[in-house]
Amino acid sequence: MAYELVRSEPRYDGAIIGVRVDTVVLPDGSQVDREVVTHAGAVAIVALDDQQRVLLIRQYRQPAGQYLWELPAGLLDQAGELPPEAARRELAEETGVRARTWSTLVDLRPSPGFSTEVCRVYQAEHLTLGDRVGPQEGEERDLQANWMPLQEAVSEVLAGRVINGLAVAGLLAAALRAGLTDDHRRAADAPWPDGSAGTPAL
Repeated sequence: MAYELVRSEPRYDGAIIGVRVDTVVLPDGSQVDREVVTHAGAVAIVALDDQQRVLLIRQYRQPAGQYLWELPAGLLDQAGELPPEAARRELAEETGVRARTWSTLVDLRPSPGFSTEVCRVYQAEHLTLGDRVGPQEGEERDLQANWMPLQEAVSEVLAGRVINGLAVAGLLAAALRAGLTDDHRRAADAPWPDGSAGTPAL
């Protein structure tokens, strides 16, 4: 049962996200304010070829301040476009790859504590290679693609070298589906993903 919403105040309306403050009633009757980032949602694709290699892209992400290895992915920001259609479009736009067989791999809410974003990762198989289509704007002009064995990609996740949330979820789910395992372990005091040794930077 959802908490009672007393009021919701818009604070920001941007091209990709919005921000509002919701006031809700807790079970004990008290009221609290919660900052909410609104987001249209996204899709991502684990594209697997007949050699069980996965297609990863390397893209610069300004909030992270670095290039990240990711899955082909994109926003659900086109009116009337269904998520499977968005996945097909994004895969073709970012990599030139088309797929004959599609299935839902995993769903996730990347940051449910403050964001409405809901994502779906698809698995695409029986691939055909081609040229990228559509406009390449912003960071997408600098995008690099690389085929990697799925087992190696899983090892990269567990080693902390693939840290994009959709990629982590999608690759591990694809590995589970394929029956792959990996016993890689890292020390509890391993460096934080931003490169620091201790407390995450704000």
